[in-house]
Amino acid sequence: MGRITETVKVLLIANIIFFVGSQFLGDYAIKMLALWFPENPNFGIWQVVTHMFMHASVSHIFFNMFALYMFGSVLEQSIGQNRFLFLYFSSGLAAAGLQILFTYLQFNSAYQACIDAGVDSNTIFESLDRAVRTNQYQFIPGVSQETVKQLTDVYITPMVGASGAIFGVLAAFAVIYPNLPLYIIFIPIPIKAKYLIGGYFLINVYSAVTGTSLFGPSNTAYWAHIGGAVIGFITMYYWKKNQFNRWN
Repeated sequence: MGRITETVKVLLIANIIFFVGSQFLGDYAIKMLALWFPENPNFGIWQVVTHMFMHASVSHIFFNMFALYMFGSVLEQSIGQNRFLFLYFSSGLAAAGLQILFTYLQFNSAYQACIDAGVDSNTIFESLDRAVRTNQYQFIPGVSQETVKQLTDVYITPMVGASGAIFGVLAAFAVIYPNLPLYIIFIPIPIKAKYLIGGYFLINVYSAVTGTSLFGPSNTAYWAHIGGAVIGFITMYYWKKNQFNRWN
């Protein structure tokens, strides 16, 4: 889709460097740079940014960077470097914020169930800290396994990936070029950007609400995808309406 722009190139290189470096640093890189649940002792405020450059696997970084390459350069050429960077990082931050909000709701629900079962706060967090050290569930007497699993998964599972920022780019692209025909593998007919990207967004909403993963692993941060897409859409819609009327 045309030449790669300078900002997209830098983002691609930075993500690849982080990924390769994390393979050498292993658990230490995850501990320091992934985004942990704020109650977890591994949490650091810088992680709301650094997690955007961390990826869990080759396939994870490949699909994110492929989307950035395919759509990011066109978007940057359309809105300029500064606006592109603002949209990219604001989408990524919004993704992190929404994901943390919903994980807090999950955590507090499970935590309150433990308290209602007569378990004191110190016992709960001692169990969670053992789960971090052993990477195993520490079941609590009087509390259902499902509740302990929900509590533990939120506490010990870090968030990684540029997906939230990428969803912001995709949503913005669909706002600027809603009727641009796009092709995807195995479907030999063009689909307008607004339908293809909009449909993908709705699939993520369904997965976030129901907990059913239609694409990708079950621990995908769907609320992060939604947060990034919403900010990307709102930001681009505002810019298009107020400053880029030539597209109307």
